[in-house]
Amino acid sequence: MATTSRKASTKRSVKAPRPRQKVRQISVLDRVFQALPFSEEDIQRAATWLIIAAMTVLAFAAAQWAGLTTAAYLQYSDLAARAGFQVERVEVTGMERVDQLKVYDLVLAEKDRAMPLVDIDKVRADLLQYGWIQDARVSRRLPDTLAVEIVERKPAAVWQRDGKYSLIDAEGNVLENVKLGEVGDLPVLNGADANRQAVALNELLDKASALKSQVTGASWIGNRRWDLKFKSGETLALPEGEKAAAEALLNFARMDGIHRLLGRDLIHFDLRDPERAYFRKAPKAAPANAGSETSSAKNGGTQA
Repeated sequence: MATTSRKASTKRSVKAPRPRQKVRQISVLDRVFQALPFSEEDIQRAATWLIIAAMTVLAFAAAQWAGLTTAAYLQYSDLAARAGFQVERVEVTGMERVDQLKVYDLVLAEKDRAMPLVDIDKVRADLLQYGWIQDARVSRRLPDTLAVEIVERKPAAVWQRDGKYSLIDAEGNVLENVKLGEVGDLPVLNGADANRQAVALNELLDKASALKSQVTGASWIGNRRWDLKFKSGETLALPEGEKAAAEALLNFARMDGIHRLLGRDLIHFDLRDPERAYFRKAPKAAPANAGSETSSAKNGGTQA
């Protein structure tokens, strides 16, 4: 009886074999996602936001096409004006030489407008159309002030061509037309397109700083070279080409330092030939009339 019981328990302890599980095949796309440093949830979240962003852009484009955004913006501007955000004051600083009437005519056109409607970039661009204005800064000072800061150009020379005179800055920008008697002691540049060579001329004169303060004018000859005019009345003809002109000017500065060429009886120096220099003397003054000398001596005059 015991033997039969052990056999029965042995039979019950034997487990039935498990069914064979199928091996899951991993696709190439799954391997790519597994290689990324993002989880599947992150990717799904990013895709959701991308879809939302695309729908937002499409909705905005449709609203703009239908004119809804413009109407909403105008309504917002009207509400801002009612709330006190409207241009009531205009402050302009930095003006000395610029035509103030032109500036105020432009800036005051923004007065009584709602602050959101003021296009400060356009105001700045319009101001920069004036020759005297080098830069302009336009800003809103809430709730009711439009501030404009002007940076003016500085006159550096006078440009003469075809009987016309214009103030120009160091970069050759035309500031305004002037009369000959209004130029003061500014150097005068003669010739067509001479203003466009102002920067190059200044760099050339910087190479001979000892002479720069004595130069009162320059003529741009044949659109290729310079003739310099000195305070003492002499003219220096330089060769064409930046390098050749610089070498000739330095050579003249050395000769003037040794022999004192300026302020003597010489009126013209020609250094266009690299091998030699040509000097021209001033014409001798005609001798004074003997009779007038005698008369002058009788009247107490001094004979030179």
